[in-house]
Parts: sequence; C-alpha cells; structure tokens
Amino acid sequence: MSYITVGKENSGNIDIYYEDLGSGQPVVLIHGFPLSGHSWEKQVAILLSAGYRVITYDRRGFGDSSQPSSGYDYDTFAADLNKLITELDLRDIVLVGFSMGTGEVTRYLGKYGSERVSKAVLMAPVPPFLLKTDDNSEGVDRSVFDGIEKAIVADRPAYLSTFLKDFYNVDVFHGDRISDDAIRLSWNVAVEASAKGTLDCVQSWLTDFRDDLPHIDVPTLIIQGDADRILPYHSTGARLPKLIKDSRLVVIPSGPHAINWTHADQVNPVLLDFLKQGN
Repeated sequence: MSYITVGKENSGNIDIYYEDLGSGQPVVLIHGFPLSGHSWEKQVAILLSAGYRVITYDRRGFGDSSQPSSGYDYDTFAADLNKLITELDLRDIVLVGFSMGTGEVTRYLGKYGSERVSKAVLMAPVPPFLLKTDDNSEGVDRSVFDGIEKAIVADRPAYLSTFLKDFYNVDVFHGDRISDDAIRLSWNVAVEASAKGTLDCVQSWLTDFRDDLPHIDVPTLIIQGDADRILPYHSTGARLPKLIKDSRLVVIPSGPHAINWTHADQVNPVLLDFLKQGN
C-alpha cells in the first residue's frame, strides 16, 4: 500500500493513501463523498486499457487515508492534492473530479495554476457556489445543509443509507443500473469513514468557488445527470459553461448523481473522447 504524508496531528502522521497504475499520460481521479478512490472502478479499467497512467487516492478522513480531526476544507484538500502531484512529480495531468472531487480540481487550479495540468473534468460538480445567498439565487437553502448535519449527528449510519438512495436514484434504477450489492458496498465504505470528517465535509460543500473558476485555463469537460438529487443540476453544472472559458457540458438524460457508476456506459465514451482530443 502506498501513502504520502501531508501533515501531522499530535504524535501521528496524516497520510493519504493512493494507487498509481499503468503508464502513459497521468489521469488523477478524485472521488466523491462519502466513498473512496475505489469508487472509480468502472473508469480505471477502461483508462488503463486506453493507455493512461491512472492515479486514485482517498481524501483525508475517507477510505484508507488517515482520519485526522481537522482539515476538511478545500484549501487543505487542494494542498493534499498538490502534495500528491509534486511527490509523484506528475506532469501533463488530466484532473478528473467527481462530486466533492470537483472542488479539489477547481480550488487546485485556482490556487496552484495549470503548469502541471493539461485538462480537467468536473463530473456531478459542486461549483460554482451551492449555498443560496442574496447574490446567488440559484443556490440551495441553508436549512437543507443544517438538516443534513443534524441527521449525521443523530444517526450517521442511517443518514448514509438515506443518502445513498438519492446518490443512485435507487427508486428508478434499482435492479437495472444499481444492485443491492453495490449499494451495500458503498455503505460499508462510507460508514468506515471518519465521523468527524463526514460531518465537517458538509460545511465544505458551501465553499464559494466563483473566484477560482476564471483561473481555469485548460480545456474542461463538465458531465452531470439532469436528475441529480444530491447536487441539483440547475444550481451546479448548468451554470458552469458561462464561468469556465474553454468548457463543454454533457448532460446525461435522467442521470442521477453517481453517473460514473450507474451510467458508466454513457460517461466513459465521453471521457475517453475528451482525453484523446488534441493528443
């Protein structure tokens, strides 16, 4: 198992678990809440077959990474990503984020620039700004996030069960595009994550990325399902083409949040086509 150390808490290191597979142009896959890098399994195989070097990692607090009591904010998440990129000396990277992972991609490019990055993919994105405010009428009411935090505190395992139903739109796709076994696998991974990190991540979803987006100066692919119940399409992906200069939006009809699993048959060809463009 491979780790990089990104900090310390008291007597222990804060370590990020990663997997570095294959050879070729590096593609860094950044997972969503509340899963791990293994949630990309439907993409890893096809990317390796297409001749790419594939790097996945587990966000702090999740998967096989350390579970510190702090650092669940996008400045820290982007710093962790930067440490991974520099430690592995990755260049000509394609950064691919799903859900929470799109925040890392956006904040990394906003803060560290694109010297090492050639393309970006934002799948089921968090940006530009999820919270409804006076100058962000397309956002989501604060009461929704307050309710999520209360549910996590009251009974985190039960909350995760409810969350995953909307993550996959189970009422629509159960038995067709999502199985009981895959849902159980996701719950098992999610429940092993840091309880503190799971709660703290809710506040990170309210990050305002509007100042980061103008700094994205690489070709960017945006993919989202128009039936996303976790990050509403009209609040997120639908707004991004006007905010990212060289971007393309692909909408998956009736797609839920977790399109990288339920609609991999549609997502993967779009992803591969984008990676091949200009190469």
